[in-house]
Amino acid sequence: MSKTAVHTTNAPQPAGPYSQGISANGFFYTAGFGPQDPATGEKSDDVREQTRQVLRNVSAVLAEQGLTLDDCVKTTVHLADLADFAEFNEAYKEFFSEPYPVRTTVGSQLANILVEIDVVAAIPQG
Repeated sequence: MSKTAVHTTNAPQPAGPYSQGISANGFFYTAGFGPQDPATGEKSDDVREQTRQVLRNVSAVLAEQGLTLDDCVKTTVHLADLADFAEFNEAYKEFFSEPYPVRTTVGSQLANILVEIDVVAAIPQG
C-alpha cells in the first residue's frame, strides 16, 4: 500500500501529529476539521456558520488532491449538542448534492467548537 499526505495552508493546520489528508488505495481521507477560519483563527458562535466553515476547510484539503465534496462517499460528523442537528443539517445540505454521501452523526465532547467533520472521498480512476 502506498499513502501520500496532503497539506494546504487554506485549512487549519494540524494541532498534533496527524495529516490534513491522506490518499491511499483509491480513496482520500481527511482529518476532522473544526470551524476555525484558516487565515484568522476566528470561529462563529452559530452552528450553521460553523458547519459552513468546516465544509470550506474540508473542501480546501480535497482541492489539494483535485477533489470536491461531490467525490465524497462518507462523512462523519461530531456535534457538541445533538439539539443543533436541524440547523447543522440545513447548512450541510448547501454543500452536497445527490447522491449524498453516507453519514454518521454523533454527539461528542468538543473543545470549544460546535461541529467537526471528516470525510472519505473516492479518487476518480482514469
